[in-house]
Amino acid sequence: MIKKRDFICKSFFIAASLSAFLFGTSCTRDNERVVKIGLLHSTTGSMAFSETSVLNAELMAIQEINEAGGVLGCKIEAIQENGNSDFRDFTDKARKLIEKDQVASIFGCWTSDSRKAVKNIVEEHYNLLWYPVQYEGMEASPNIMYMGACPNQQVVPAIDFCFEQLGKKFYLLGSDYVFPQIANKIIKAQLKELGGEVVGETYVNMDEDRFQLIIKEIQDLKPDVIINTLNGNSNVSFFIQFHNSGLDAEDFPIMSFSIAENEINEIGPEFLEGHYVAWNYFESLDTSANKKFVQKYKDIYGSKKHVGDPMEAGYLAIYLWAAACEKAGSFDIEAVRIACKNLSYIGPEGYVTIEGSNQHLNKVVRVGKINSAGQIKEVWSTKDPIRPDPYLSTYAWARGL
Repeated sequence: MIKKRDFICKSFFIAASLSAFLFGTSCTRDNERVVKIGLLHSTTGSMAFSETSVLNAELMAIQEINEAGGVLGCKIEAIQENGNSDFRDFTDKARKLIEKDQVASIFGCWTSDSRKAVKNIVEEHYNLLWYPVQYEGMEASPNIMYMGACPNQQVVPAIDFCFEQLGKKFYLLGSDYVFPQIANKIIKAQLKELGGEVVGETYVNMDEDRFQLIIKEIQDLKPDVIINTLNGNSNVSFFIQFHNSGLDAEDFPIMSFSIAENEINEIGPEFLEGHYVAWNYFESLDTSANKKFVQKYKDIYGSKKHVGDPMEAGYLAIYLWAAACEKAGSFDIEAVRIACKNLSYIGPEGYVTIEGSNQHLNKVVRVGKINSAGQIKEVWSTKDPIRPDPYLSTYAWARGL
C-alpha cells in the first residue's frame, strides 16, 4: 500500500478539501466524490500484446492511489476504451472520452499514428494526453505530457553506442509508419556525421509475418548491426525467422527500440539472446523503488509476468498527474498543465522531472543486452538524467530535419 507521503515531488503539497470542492470533480456518484480519467489502449489487433501491459501498469497505479485516499479527496474512476490498433478508432474513442465521459485526462497510445490522432482531439478540446512510449520527436504539444524518451534520450545515444562498439555498417528495418521513418531519417543524418554507412533500409506493414527475403538481403549485405524499429506482432515473426535461419547476435547484432522485457518473454528469450535494446528503464534495475514496483505487478498479474519501459512510464504518468492535481489544488486542465512544469518524482527508473519548456521527462539513458533468462543487462548508461531535446536543436547535424 502506497501512502501519499511516498510521493516525492518538488513543490508538492496537499490541497485543502475546500480547494478541491471549489475546483470541482468530473462527477459525484452515490455520495462518493470521483474524478474520471480515460485509459485508451489497444487491447485487440497487432499492438495488443504491447499495449495491454501498459494498461495493466496504469490500473495498478490507480489502485494504489485510491487505496491511499485518492486525489484531492476523490477516488479515480478509470474509463477504458480500446483503440483496436487503428488510429481511426483512437480518434473516435478520444473524442468520446472527452465529450461524453468528460475525463480529466487521457492516458494511452503507443504508435505515433495513434498519438497524432489523439493529439488533434486533445488540442481541439484542450484536454491532456499522457503518452507513455519513446517516440521520434519533432513535436511538443501543450496538450501532451511525454513520458517516454525523445530521440536524444534513446535513438541518438544508441546509434553512438552501436557505432563505437559494433561497427560502421548499418541496416535499417522498421514498420511502415511515422516513428520508424523519422527515426531512420535522424539515424541517417547522424551516421553521415559519424562517417557510418546505411547499407539497406526496409519498411514493412505492421502485421507483416514474412521476413525470409529481408533476412536473405541482410545476409548478402553483411551489416555490422541491424537497427530494428518494428512494432507489434511483426517483431515475433522477424526474430523467430531470423533465429531459424541459423543467425544470432554473433552474426548480426540487432539494436531494438520497441522491444522491452514484456515483448522479450512473449517472443521467447531464446530468439533474442545477445541482442541489444535502448531504453530508460529495465526490470533488472537494482533499486528499492523498482523492486517494490516489479513485485507488486507480479503479485497482481502473475509471477511469470514481466515489466518494461513503456509500462513503467505509464505507471509514472498516473502518479505525476495525481501529483500535479494536488499541487494545483484542481483537476482543471490548464492548472494541472502549469503545475506539471518542473515537477519531479522518484519512480522505479529513478529521479525524473517534467521539463517545463516542452513537457517531456528528464531521463537517464540506458543500453542493455538481452540474456537467456529474458532479462536486460545494462551495459551502458548516462551518469545523470538527460534533458529532453525533441527537435534535436542542440545537434548541428540535425539541422533541416
